[in-house]
Amino acid sequence: MELGQNQPMKHIRSEEDNNNNNNNNNNNEADRISSLPDCSIVEILTRLPETKHAVGTTTLSKRWKHVWHSVPNLRFVCYDDVIPGFFDFVDKTLTQRPQLKVNKFVLDACYDNVFESRIDNWIRYAIDCNVEELNLTLRRIERNARRIWIVDRAADFPLDQFVFACSSFVDLTFSGCSFNPTGAVSWKNVRSLVITCAKLDEDVIGKILSGSPVLETLELKSCYGFKRLDVKSESVKTLVISGYENMPNFEFGEDGFEINAPNILSLVIQEDVALSKFCLRNVSSLVEAELDYWHGTNEEYEKTLKGLILSLRHVKVVEIGGYCCKVLNRLEAKGFKRPSNLKVPTSPW
Repeated sequence: MELGQNQPMKHIRSEEDNNNNNNNNNNNEADRISSLPDCSIVEILTRLPETKHAVGTTTLSKRWKHVWHSVPNLRFVCYDDVIPGFFDFVDKTLTQRPQLKVNKFVLDACYDNVFESRIDNWIRYAIDCNVEELNLTLRRIERNARRIWIVDRAADFPLDQFVFACSSFVDLTFSGCSFNPTGAVSWKNVRSLVITCAKLDEDVIGKILSGSPVLETLELKSCYGFKRLDVKSESVKTLVISGYENMPNFEFGEDGFEINAPNILSLVIQEDVALSKFCLRNVSSLVEAELDYWHGTNEEYEKTLKGLILSLRHVKVVEIGGYCCKVLNRLEAKGFKRPSNLKVPTSPW
């Protein structure tokens, strides 16, 4: 073909064309998701890590504007540098959402005293929606003279009586809350209860256990204030003690700390147990136990561990963790005979 004759022009892809194609691809992906039935979209939104991500999908299209209302799991997380905006967001979100069923409500938040009533309102909203799993992790903050947020990990957010009167709960996790029920505890369907960083006395524990007739698992993490743990409930089968805090101005006296739990099948004692004496009064039904805690001076540690091991000779399997294994080795070097039911790590620390 000679020069000058008409030739078909070869189209050269511009950056604008590429952007348009990318947008079209994104739109196609969005269209494919939007074509799914509502139940499938709700399932996708339920798997998002936080509720704010589900709420953010309202901008995708009119179809998505109200879909997030049906998401049964609500999870709100607050970092200590975004407090005012966080509380406004949660208020707005729960105001916009109808009182539809809530399976799981998670609140992991830093707060100041002025926000306590708003948190109460959020918990009440979840309860009004017949929430089954409630998970509260609360940290109190204060400003110092330099206007810096100070986070108190051991907050004591006061749980209102309406929390203790809710019968829809099945799974409860509390961290940084204070327990002072003014009436009866009515946790008729609770099967698992985890309490972290709380002062608990024997009366409060008794109220909780008597008001939780189907409770199966009780876990106390870094709690304090009680010298005796009476778990006489026939339903509780697993007891976990993850640390026991020796708080200032709290005296243990000569009695130390003892556990009376004749019906439990599994016992775990782990992390820092700040006690001079620790004994098992009655764990006659126990089938398995795990000891992986650290405690006091070497002499106290050895004495306490030896006593626990001997009181667990009737148990089928007693698993010894890394911390206790070191102490067990010292005891054996002094002539202690290891019971046959002990299971130790193959490679101890």
